Amino acid sequence: MNSFDWAALLHAAVARLGLRPAEFWALTPAELRLMLGSGGGSRAMGRARLEELIAAFPDAVQGDGDDRDG
Repeated sequence: MNSFDWAALLHAAVARLGLRPAEFWALTPAELRLMLGSGGGSRAMGRARLEELIAAFPDAVQGDGDDRDG
């Protein structure tokens, strides 16, 4: 059975994340893991994928009435 090192987790939450103790105790273990960067989330997006999204979803389309460009 895995046990939690509550003192170390509280220290990480306060020192690394700037949480107050009450905020720490309100979190679930999964939320805390995610906030500390060990939640097993997906990889960061690379530049190529960002360019694909920019091309697929431009901020403004020519002639759409959006005058933000001047």
